[in-house]
Amino acid sequence: MRLLVLGGTVFLSKAVAADAVRRGHTVVCAARGTSGAVPAGAELVRVDRDGGAAAFGPLGGAEFDAVVDVATMDPGWVRDALRAVGARAGHWTFVSSMSVYADHGTPGQDASSARLLPSVHERPAEPTPDAYGGAKVASEHVVAKLFEGPAFLVRPGLIVGDGDPSDRFGYWPARLSRGGAVLVPEPLDAPVQLVDVADLAQWIVDAAQRRLAGVFDAVCRPVPLSDVLAGITAGVGAPAPELVPASPSWLAEHEVRPWSGPRSLPLWAPGEDYAGFMAHDVSASQAAGLRTRPLEDTAAAALEHELRLGLDRERKAGLSAAEEAELLAAAR
Repeated sequence: MRLLVLGGTVFLSKAVAADAVRRGHTVVCAARGTSGAVPAGAELVRVDRDGGAAAFGPLGGAEFDAVVDVATMDPGWVRDALRAVGARAGHWTFVSSMSVYADHGTPGQDASSARLLPSVHERPAEPTPDAYGGAKVASEHVVAKLFEGPAFLVRPGLIVGDGDPSDRFGYWPARLSRGGAVLVPEPLDAPVQLVDVADLAQWIVDAAQRRLAGVFDAVCRPVPLSDVLAGITAGVGAPAPELVPASPSWLAEHEVRPWSGPRSLPLWAPGEDYAGFMAHDVSASQAAGLRTRPLEDTAAAALEHELRLGLDRERKAGLSAAEEAELLAAAR
């Protein structure tokens, strides 16, 4: 298979290119090449997508069995890529997001039933969650309108594992590997869904090989937070920690943010409005080939990434050791 990856230098797109190379496919990565290197065995063709459809000129008239696009915030990028390359591609994958959904409060929804946000047709000036999700909705519509062949629209939730640039999931392997008392959000039976970047990349390449078409969520089945923390602890080889649960109201009072950002507790999405945020039905995705590895393996890979970056660095998400110590003292 001759595969074009629009990207290929960081995280998911790089994992897709690497997986395809390992399988013996010919892989071309169209990217600026400023964010990193493409995997060994892949070819880099320098393309700056801000240049419109004409920016794909360096690809010449090459044909591809499949194309994978991970464009984030600009439906125009998606439109230009399809106009430039779509007629010469046998299969198209667009990596969307579960952020497209308008209702995060209802558990048990799936990709076929959940209501979507209104489309945002231009690159949002402010990357708010609704603007990001709306831009992804618009991008999905562009693919459906312009691509005449089989299209795989995949909607990941939280993508984790080796190379994760967000610092979100990695906070927990890093923190639990240190042992001791650990501040955790209540309730501990709250559902968590995520996907290992390697599993998502493998499914995307599988879909290209099989010419799979349709719209699918890409996360594991819901797992209670307590089981996630236990799996991470086992994966990093740490002793069982002393968990110190804190209520959402107490955490809010002490200015601890949910989900991401400085002074936050990742994997925590409190309130009724988010009761279904990580409680989607993914049976259709699993029937279509999504396989998720044991959480212990994901945690081990995430810890290796954390160690390379440095456990004492300033984080994009999570609590610093000093912040957590102060909060633990207050909680006790």
